[in-house]
Amino acid sequence: MTHRNDPEVIRRLLTGPGRWAVVGLSSNRARAAYGVSAYLGSIGKEIVPVHPSGETVHGAAGVRSLAEVEGPVDVVDVFVNSSLAGEVVDQAVAIGARAVWLQLGVVDEEAAARAQAAGVDVVMNACPAIEGPRLGLG
Repeated sequence: MTHRNDPEVIRRLLTGPGRWAVVGLSSNRARAAYGVSAYLGSIGKEIVPVHPSGETVHGAAGVRSLAEVEGPVDVVDVFVNSSLAGEVVDQAVAIGARAVWLQLGVVDEEAAARAQAAGVDVVMNACPAIEGPRLGLG
């Protein structure tokens, strides 16, 4: 089974209010997570940086793991290697996230199926900073 992104899910996640936990986000401006999270902030998303360093990024206090995020999470945005994505997706399900968004090049079909079976929306191998402008955002 090959996951297919639902355009309506993409639209809902990008146009509605949301709190996004961005896994792999650090203050390294050269990393894609830095620019994409800045874009998400520019379209009104609340960002929670999730990185082993736990550093503050874009003015948002960071945490070291998804388990440390206080309060609800609408979307877990996954900026890790595909080989690590399944563990992050499982953690997202465990904290009650409503959706997981695996970035361009991040693909784990089995993890996507587990998340969907748990009632979690999945977007995979896509970037909100590309999809958003297609929807007229930012």
